[in-house]
Amino acid sequence: MNRKTLIANIKEKKSFLCVGLDTDLEKVPPKFLEADDPIFEFNKMVIDLTKDHAVAYKPNTAFYEAYGASGWNSLEKTIDYIGNDHFIIADAKRGDIGNTSGRYARAFFHTLQADSVTVAPYMGIDSVSPFLAFENKWVILLALTSNSGSQDFQLLKDEDGLLFEQVIKKSQEWGSIDNLMYVVGATHPEQLKHIRSLIPDHFLLVPGVGAQGGTIQEVADAAFTKDCGLLVNSTRGIIYAGGNGEGYQERIKNAAAELHNQMKTYFT
Repeated sequence: MNRKTLIANIKEKKSFLCVGLDTDLEKVPPKFLEADDPIFEFNKMVIDLTKDHAVAYKPNTAFYEAYGASGWNSLEKTIDYIGNDHFIIADAKRGDIGNTSGRYARAFFHTLQADSVTVAPYMGIDSVSPFLAFENKWVILLALTSNSGSQDFQLLKDEDGLLFEQVIKKSQEWGSIDNLMYVVGATHPEQLKHIRSLIPDHFLLVPGVGAQGGTIQEVADAAFTKDCGLLVNSTRGIIYAGGNGEGYQERIKNAAAELHNQMKTYFT
């Protein structure tokens, strides 16, 4: 999906909601465990309930790879079921030397047909550029993540600034606003506005809303642009909003609708 189509989908739906599909079989309602493919059946249910509110889905590949070949099959089926109307993020956090990154890129962009993949920048340009070689595909580069450990390295400072700032500035040489996004956690609202000043036109993937404490208002007030420029992810706050008891489907749908309604206020 190219930038023009992504922006058009966002504006038509008045939503920048991304639903994370981190499907944990220890947390899904027991009825799904009776299915031949419980991961896919749960995902299918979540997608059906949230597709009118979301513009993107983000399956975290670890939750599929953990089950071996069957889990990978569930991931393929999930991405195929999402289809072409929603932006698909393979949350794989890859990053390795050129040959290896090239194979990763082929796996996620050619085989799985994802629109984007999260990439760690630690090994530099030759670990990122193979992903950028695919037309109408996106790299989502880790910049300032939402976990508490982000301060261990990402907030280290030298004479050139904070490490995450240096990653953002340097990587501008590698891609463009048409194929490069950045991960910036909602748990760093004080940094979001500053990051937006560094990259005024790039899309930001913002995890950390909901269960991790971030809010739509904080994120949008700091980083919303004329093209929106945001994909705000919620995972646990949506897919496990229903719990295991009666009425879980309605609660999942309502959780997505609530975030969508908050997002609508930023579109005129």
